[in-house]
Amino acid sequence: MRYIELEAGRAEQALDAWQAEMPLAGVLVLLAEADKDKLPLLQSACRSRGIELAGAIFPALIVDQQFVGTGAWLLPFPVMPPVFLLPELNTGDQPALARMVAAVRTGLQELPADSAKPTLFLLFDSMLPNVASLLDDLYLDIANRVDYAGVNAGSETFQPMPCLFDAEQVVGNGVLGLLLSGNARTVLEHGFRSPEKAMSATSTAGNRIAMIDWRPAFAVYQEIIKANYGIELTRANFYQYAVHFPFGILCANGEVVVRIPVAVAEDDALFCVGEVPENAMLVLLKAPSAGENDCIRRLAGKLHAGNGGIENASLLTFYCAGRRMHLGETAPSELAELYADSRAATMAGALSLGEIGSTVRRGYPLFHNATLVSMPWRPA
Repeated sequence: MRYIELEAGRAEQALDAWQAEMPLAGVLVLLAEADKDKLPLLQSACRSRGIELAGAIFPALIVDQQFVGTGAWLLPFPVMPPVFLLPELNTGDQPALARMVAAVRTGLQELPADSAKPTLFLLFDSMLPNVASLLDDLYLDIANRVDYAGVNAGSETFQPMPCLFDAEQVVGNGVLGLLLSGNARTVLEHGFRSPEKAMSATSTAGNRIAMIDWRPAFAVYQEIIKANYGIELTRANFYQYAVHFPFGILCANGEVVVRIPVAVAEDDALFCVGEVPENAMLVLLKAPSAGENDCIRRLAGKLHAGNGGIENASLLTFYCAGRRMHLGETAPSELAELYADSRAATMAGALSLGEIGSTVRRGYPLFHNATLVSMPWRPA
């Protein structure tokens, strides 16, 4: 794993060094949004060397347990794993699910017959409105032939931006998928505790909540926040407070899936990052302070337990942008705590716009907000 500033020659030097050691090398790149205009130089460097490239653009990167707004992480593979890049998932003649299932099945066929169960690591464009339902449908077809993990890429402004790439193209509204070797387990944590009182999302469409308990969603949201926290919530100050008070979707297996509201419609509907199923049971959560509820300790413990210890390993970590917005200047303390508790040699990663995984072992893949996703980087 190598972090570089995209100055003249830096990427070429790293690629040349890896190719000398690994003639069939491929590379996964996490690119900071501020340097997206430099992507063609990186693509050209990979093409000229015959190095297979896959990557995504993120609002910021994790470097030395801090958030950094420029540069790129280069994560090498001795041999590139099965990979697919599918643009514009929700347009065209073939349904999105059929395209994804075909790509995953093709990738599985490329793996050696005696391979351990791989991790399907998915990087979606954050502008896709139906990531959660795509995961549901994908699981119904592929089931437990793979473990599931991933994140959303794109801009923290939530404006459309092509953010997924290979050596030839950069695309939007799609998904980049990699079938990673089964020698590393990905874990996820958010640290939220669920209150006892629940509500029903009685009218929803995708990521839009129109009614809660048969009343306009924004009015209900205002009332609960005023009653519990004394805050007069308005359209003007909505996003200032909403990141601190997300919804939680209660799942049958006991998981709580976080949904951060990001906008209010003219008809008082609420828009969230991620879909909310109709009639889902909702609770109003209060975002925890840094490290509250032993979130980071539990995350590090799961990393060690699930991977047979990770001391001196390289660690790949993604941190939700909404979580960073909530915690502000204290957010890097969670990165520092995870680095210390994991005892990893180095930690690479990025600021994500939604996360994929499960908080329970071998759990169903869910689309989350406000979480950390982490795994040891052990490319086969």
